[in-house]
Amino acid sequence: MSNHISKLLAHWASEKDSQQWVLATIIATAGSSYRKPGAMMMINELGQYYGLLSGGCLESDIMRQARRCWDDGRSRIIKYDMREEEDLAWQLGIGCGGMVEILLQAVSAKNHYLGLDEVQVRLSQNLSTAYCLSVNNDVPHNWLVSDAEQINALKLGLRQEEQGQVFSQVLRPVPCLAVFGGGVDARPVVAIAVQLGWQVILLDPRSSYAREGYFNGVSQIVRQAFSELSDAPWLHSVDAALVLTHNVKLDGEALALLQHSRCRYVGLLGPRHRTERVLKQAQLSLGDLPYPLANPVGLRLGGELPESIALSMLAETHAFLESADGLSINNMLSI
Repeated sequence: MSNHISKLLAHWASEKDSQQWVLATIIATAGSSYRKPGAMMMINELGQYYGLLSGGCLESDIMRQARRCWDDGRSRIIKYDMREEEDLAWQLGIGCGGMVEILLQAVSAKNHYLGLDEVQVRLSQNLSTAYCLSVNNDVPHNWLVSDAEQINALKLGLRQEEQGQVFSQVLRPVPCLAVFGGGVDARPVVAIAVQLGWQVILLDPRSSYAREGYFNGVSQIVRQAFSELSDAPWLHSVDAALVLTHNVKLDGEALALLQHSRCRYVGLLGPRHRTERVLKQAQLSLGDLPYPLANPVGLRLGGELPESIALSMLAETHAFLESADGLSINNMLSI
C-alpha cells in the first residue's frame, strides 16, 4: 500500500462520517528519524491506520494517544525523544536515536474535516496545494493555500505567527509515469512504479503487447498509434516517461509525442548510437527536445535481469523527480 497522502485520503473519504478519525502529522524532528516533517497518518476508531510515521515502533502508542482527541475534540502534541533516557521512546525500544514531534488532530464534520476533502479534490485534479496546520492543544484548525504565488512565498515547516505556531507543507499529486512499450521487460517497471504509488499509463499500439493480465495496477492502457495522441488529456499531467518499445520507429514517435507533454524527465532505453537512429527516424535533434533526455537510462546499480534494469531506470526517475543526486547516503560504497 502506498503511503502517499492521496492514498491515505482515499481510505479516509469512504468512511469519513461513519467512523471517528485523527490526522497525525510529524511537525518536527531532530537527529535520526524514519520519517521527516510533513509525514502524515490517518487513524480511525477501529484501530486501523493508513500511512507510517515510523518504522512501525511508534504507531501503537500514537493510536493510544489519538483516542484522547476524540474525548474532547482538542489537538494533542506528542514527542518521542530517544536522546532522553527517561522518555517513553526508550521503553518502546526505538533505536533511531532522534526526536520526533507529532501533532494529533481529530477530523470531523464539525471542524470541516480540516480541509482534507478539499485537499483530496485538488490532488485528484493533479493540482498541488499548501496545507497549513495550527499547532496547539486547542480545537484543530487547518487551511489550504492554492494560489501558486502565495505557495512560493510561503515559509515551509514550523513558523511563529501572531495566532501561534503554524506548520506548512506543499502537498503534491502522485507522480504520473508514461511507459512506452508493453513487452516482457516493462512488467517489472510497471510493478515497481505501482508499488511506489505512482499513476502509470502504459502505451503500445501492437496487439500482442501490453496485455492487461500482466500489468495490474496501471491507470490505463493506451493502444492507439502514438502519432494520434497529441491531444490526449494525460499529456498535461505526466511527469516522467520511459521509452522502451525496442522499436526504432515507435521510440521516435514516442519522443515526438512527448514534445506536447509537460514531462520533466524522459528516459530512453538503449545505447547512444541507437538514439541517433531514433532521433533521425523522428526527424528530431537533441536540441529540439523540450525535456531532458536520459540516455542510456538508469543508474549503475549492477545486475542484468529485467528486474534489475527496471529498478535502475526507476531509481534514476525517482531521484530526478525528487531533485536528489542518487548517490550513496554514506558516500562510502565500495565495489
